[in-house]
Amino acid sequence: MRNRKLQGYPKGCWLGATVPPFPGFYKRNNTMYHFDNRIVITLDAGGTNLVFGAMRGCEFIVDPVTIPSRADNLDLCLQSMVNGFKTIIDLLDEKPVAISFAFPGPADYPNGIVGGFLPNFPSFRDGVALGPFLQEKFGLPVFINNDGDLFAFGEAMAGALPDINKRVAELGSKKQYKNLLGYTFGTGFGIGSVIDGRLNLGNNACIETFCLPSRKNHDIMTEDFVAIRAIVREYNRIAGTNDFTLTPKDICDIADGNREGNRDAALESFRLFGEAAGDAMATAVTLTDSLIVIGGGLTGAARYIMPSLLKILRSTIHTINGEQLQRVQMNVFDLDSEHEFEEFAHGDAREIKVYGTDKTVTYDPMKRTGVMISKLGASKAISIGAYTYALSQLDLSSAE
Repeated sequence: MRNRKLQGYPKGCWLGATVPPFPGFYKRNNTMYHFDNRIVITLDAGGTNLVFGAMRGCEFIVDPVTIPSRADNLDLCLQSMVNGFKTIIDLLDEKPVAISFAFPGPADYPNGIVGGFLPNFPSFRDGVALGPFLQEKFGLPVFINNDGDLFAFGEAMAGALPDINKRVAELGSKKQYKNLLGYTFGTGFGIGSVIDGRLNLGNNACIETFCLPSRKNHDIMTEDFVAIRAIVREYNRIAGTNDFTLTPKDICDIADGNREGNRDAALESFRLFGEAAGDAMATAVTLTDSLIVIGGGLTGAARYIMPSLLKILRSTIHTINGEQLQRVQMNVFDLDSEHEFEEFAHGDAREIKVYGTDKTVTYDPMKRTGVMISKLGASKAISIGAYTYALSQLDLSSAE
């Protein structure tokens, strides 16, 4: 199936794809998950509130149900989850096929066990078999993943990756992309990795970026420079102020000239943020040869973050003998720029002769990658990731 060109499929979760990203992606009737009638229950798990929903065909089909998390009391928190899922199920016209959602780690995600230091869910610290508990309660398969993983998977299924492949094909290129790194900018610095169309969970469901050494001080983790707190801290440090009631939105307004404050400090705080993020991304993209999509609330200030982020990705390093080479071994393009996208799509394709024959083959020596801001938004991408992950796992199980 992976080597056979598929024709005549409607556009949906995998726009413009010519081969399925992994076995079982297409149902037996050859429709995509965008047109799938199965229902999956979802949950947006926050320390304050639990927000429950249901998806069919990559879209929510009922109004969300919000219940206080009661995260400091395990009995009350688990009961809130049961009540929320039951309320959603009662609203549906047919039985769902799975429960799938993101939950903060650390966790043994494949086995549905959550435990360790969870600031927003203190009652889970001793370890809770959340997946097995919910499966016993509802008699449904339960899939729990990290939000960064589901963000990347949602973007791979219905966002950045299919959009890029569709646009590249429309510009006449035969090259298609299948690896994607998804990053979230917010309270923390999240990551997800999709390799060859599959969600890459690693050996321990522990692919992380927050704990990489920072660019400025290798003894401090990167997340301390790529998070909401970093923008606020650096603004105050540079401006010589002590106003920690400011939000990144406030600081962005200062940078825009729409709010009183130190504009130079605001611009510099976002520049430093972009440098730190770009440094971590340069390491990851070099190891995975992936495209990059970025989501999260801080992307609202992307115009101030992206220049320094791209500068780092396009920077150079040197050998011990002084020879210069690219930090990332591919040309890095801003995929939100129409001009750069066209150059990215066309590459350097040329026809070369097959020695001893009259035949030619297409050769494109330009290695390239690109970065773009999520058009779905992190919340929707995570929900679609949860939905499609559950269905893909069910399809894989039925095919075995």
